[in-house]
Amino acid sequence: MINSRINFKNFRFKKRNLQIKKYLIEITKSSNAIINSLKKDYKYSYKKLLLRKLTKYQNLRVIGMGGSVLGFKAIHSFLFSKVKKKFTFHDNIESFDKIDFKKKYLNIIISKSGNTTETIANSNLFINKKNENIFVTENKVNYLNKLAAKLKSDIIHHNNFIGGRYSVLSEVGMLPAELAGLKVENFKQFNNLIKNKKFISSLVNNVSSILHLVKKKKFNSIILNYDKNSEDLFFWYQQLVAESLGKKSKGILPIISNMPKDNHSLMQLYLDGFTNNFFTFFSVKEKNINRLNNSLILNEKKFLKNKSIQEIKLSQRKATERVFNKKLLPFRSFEIKKRDERTIGELFTFFILETILLGKSLGVNPYDQPSVELIKKETKKILA
Repeated sequence: MINSRINFKNFRFKKRNLQIKKYLIEITKSSNAIINSLKKDYKYSYKKLLLRKLTKYQNLRVIGMGGSVLGFKAIHSFLFSKVKKKFTFHDNIESFDKIDFKKKYLNIIISKSGNTTETIANSNLFINKKNENIFVTENKVNYLNKLAAKLKSDIIHHNNFIGGRYSVLSEVGMLPAELAGLKVENFKQFNNLIKNKKFISSLVNNVSSILHLVKKKKFNSIILNYDKNSEDLFFWYQQLVAESLGKKSKGILPIISNMPKDNHSLMQLYLDGFTNNFFTFFSVKEKNINRLNNSLILNEKKFLKNKSIQEIKLSQRKATERVFNKKLLPFRSFEIKKRDERTIGELFTFFILETILLGKSLGVNPYDQPSVELIKKETKKILA
């Protein structure tokens, strides 16, 4: 268990690696900008006065690519019932039959480099006189800074030392979270967690176990997700792990599986196919709403009487775990007991630290993405 909110069970086999704890101490004591963004005293580059000006907008667009959008998108989905405003996300190149120019929108346009082609193209479609635009980008000469100056729009400086996939608890994720009416201070759980012996033990043992699995040629990290509102959290996690660790012919491939739906498509492969996988079970404990109508249940399925959808879903998770144990398939599990800002903040902290520690242990730089830059250069050549 990490704490009273998150019930975490590590892989059944125990592998200890003393070097991991040394790396953790080294990282947490360094002046790493990413680690600083996880802390309560992180200084945002936006002012409360600007927030007050922007809170009047009820319709907001978040425009960006990868980590520029995925972090807040994960927050928005996980805490959807708490978000009172309407957000739309534009994090891919799309064609639109019709764009709504009748409503007033706040466009939040995010790109660390300020030169991301997809972000520039999408923002070009949505900017008009009715809308307010705010740009989040590095404080240097780039396309978005020039565009913001032309439009006389506000600019929020993106921390130069925090890459997009690590930026969720910096300005990039916290600005839209504040505008959504969420309690931003509650996302910052690093200060508490780093003093928590259970958290440290869970994190270190977890990283040690994953390293052991990778050494045994198990490279596919399959997320068995039983919570629809957590799907975007794992799209964020997918980028975090793949882009941070996929270097020097090394890496881990995160694959997201929607459960229990994928019992009827992919589970046969997971159980009897390739053996280069390890698994993460993930579910959220919710109230037992949507109970089945007993009068419509025939006697041959009487075990379904008085059951809720949530109970059926969790029984399938337990059944799957039992089968995995019988087949000796390696898995860890997370059961979320409370859905709020603090819980998802703890998950962000856990996964970010896990990824950085894995990068250091695998001998790769977890902070860059050199090969992706090659595609950007080739795209520019083709379009020029």
